[in-house]
Amino acid sequence: MSAINRRVFLTLAGSGLAACSLTRRDPTRVETPTAFDCVLHGARIYDGSGGQPYAADVGLVGDQIRHVGRIDPGQGRTVLNVSGLCLAPGFIDIHTHSDADIFRYPDDESRVFQGITTEVTGNCGGSAAPVAPEERVELERELAEDGITQRWHDVASYFQALESRRVATNQVLLVGQGTLRRAVAGLANRPLTQAELRRVEYDLELALEQGAAGLSSGLEYTPGRYTPTDELIALSKVLARHGKLYASHIRNEESGLMDSVHEALRIGRDSGARVQVSHLKACGRPNWPQLEPAIQAIETARANGLDVYADAYPYTAYSTGLTIFLSDEAREGGAEAMLQRLRDPQQRASIRASLPARIHSDPGGFEAVVIAATAASDKSVVGLNLAEIAAARGIEPAEALLQVLEEGATSVSFVGHAMDEQQVARVLAHPLVMVASDGYAMAPRGEALQRRPHPRSYGTFARVLHKYVRDDGVLDLQTAVHKMSAMPAAQLRLKDRGRIAVGCKADLVAFDAQRVREEATFADPHKLATGFTHVWVNGVRVVADGHSTGARPGRALRS
Repeated sequence: MSAINRRVFLTLAGSGLAACSLTRRDPTRVETPTAFDCVLHGARIYDGSGGQPYAADVGLVGDQIRHVGRIDPGQGRTVLNVSGLCLAPGFIDIHTHSDADIFRYPDDESRVFQGITTEVTGNCGGSAAPVAPEERVELERELAEDGITQRWHDVASYFQALESRRVATNQVLLVGQGTLRRAVAGLANRPLTQAELRRVEYDLELALEQGAAGLSSGLEYTPGRYTPTDELIALSKVLARHGKLYASHIRNEESGLMDSVHEALRIGRDSGARVQVSHLKACGRPNWPQLEPAIQAIETARANGLDVYADAYPYTAYSTGLTIFLSDEAREGGAEAMLQRLRDPQQRASIRASLPARIHSDPGGFEAVVIAATAASDKSVVGLNLAEIAAARGIEPAEALLQVLEEGATSVSFVGHAMDEQQVARVLAHPLVMVASDGYAMAPRGEALQRRPHPRSYGTFARVLHKYVRDDGVLDLQTAVHKMSAMPAAQLRLKDRGRIAVGCKADLVAFDAQRVREEATFADPHKLATGFTHVWVNGVRVVADGHSTGARPGRALRS
C-alpha cells in the first residue's frame, strides 16, 4: 500500500468482514460430475478482503459462488474466459439518492457501467418511504407522469414495488429522519413534543422491522436542521436496539465542521448506535484547516470503542439544492413560504444581504456555484455559474441567486466547487472511509439530458480506479476494491455480499485495470464509464462485453 501502512489499515478498519466461507488459492481440481452454471476462467481475483490478488477460476451455480480455485472447463455449462481482467466483488455504493429514480431508470445504467451491483438509498434524511398520507397523492401523480404503475406507502410496500418494477441492481434502504419528522410536524422550526417524538420512534421501529437498514439524517436541510441533538439520540437508541446504522449528513460541513462531527460522535456514544459520517469533507477554502482535526476526532472515537466510519466521493465539488444558502428562518415552512418571503421587499432585502458572506465561506464565491438543474421551463441557466447569470442580467450575483430560486419555485440544484484536491485524496485513503457516490440512477437519454448533474452519478467508482489508483497511486488496487465491496458490506451487515468466496452471492465485476476510465465530466456529465467488461448481479450478467444485456436481476435487500 503506497499511501498508508497496510497493518494500520487492517487494524483501524476492523475485522467485521468474514461472513462467507472462503475457499481461495485452491489448487485442487473439482472432480465431481456436477456442472456449474458458469465457470469464469483465468481470473485475477481481488476478493474484497484487501489482500493480494491471486489467479483462480470461479464456479457459479444460480446466484451463488460455489467454488474458487481450479475448475475443469468441462464442468461448466458455460465457460467465460476472463483472462487479463480483474475480477472483484460487485461494488456497493453505500450512499446514493436513487430512491425514486430507480423506478424511472430500472436498468440503472449510470451505476452498472461502473461496476455497482448494490446501492444504498434514503440518505441525507430523505427517503422514498414511508410516505405520509397527505403526500401520497402528489407522489402518485409524479409516478403516473413517468408511466410508473407501482405505488407504496411504507417500507414494506416500497420493497414490494421495487420487486414488481424489476431493477438491475440490488437496493438497500435507509429511512430518512427528515421524512419521519415531516410526517408529524411538517417543516416547523421547533422541537417535537413528547407525543410527536413517540410517534416518530414508533414509525422508525416499524420501518426497521420491515427491513430498513438504518436511519439517515440531513442536518443541513429542513426539517433536519430544526432537530435538537437529543431527538437524534432518542431515535438512535431505537437503532441500537435493532443493531442498525445511523448515517448522518452532519449539520455543517463548512465553518461548523468540527462541532458537527462531534455531534455525530456524541449521538453514537450516548445512544450506542453505529455511526457513519456521510461524504466527509471540508467545504470552502477558509474551512479547509478543519478537516484534519475532524479526521482525528473520528479516529479517537473509534479507538475509544465507538463503531464509526465515514464515506466520501472522489471529487472537489459537491452538489445540493440552492436553498442551502438561505437561513433557517428563510427556509421554514417549505417552498411556498420561502417564495412568499422573497416576494416581500423587506424580507427579500434581508435575505439578499446575508448571501455574500455565506457564499464567500462556502463554496468561495458566486463563480463557484454552477446551476445543475431547475424546475423552471426555461433551462438557459443550467450550466452557468451565478456570476455569469448576474453579468448577463445586469444584476448583483446575490440577486441572481434569488431570481433563479424564484423561477424554479425553489426547486434548483447546483454544483459547488469547494474542496481541496489533496484533502480529497487524504480522505479517500483513510482506513475508516468507504467510497460512495452521493449520486443517482440515471441514463444518458431523455429528461436527464435537460440537467447538468454532478458527474459522480456516472463516474465515482471508475474515477477511483482510474485517477486515485492507476494515475496518482493514492490507493493500491486491492485496497480500493476493499473500500468498494467488503467494507460497505460489513457496515451494512450484508453477510453474503462484498466478497469473492464460496457461499457468497454472485455479484461480480470483471474490468480491465489499464482501461477503466471515468468518461463523465462537469461539462459533459452524461457519459457512461468504460473498461468494465462484465457485471453480474445475483449470478446474471447485466453488462456483457461492455454492453447492457437489459437484464434486471436486482433485489430489495431487507435488513
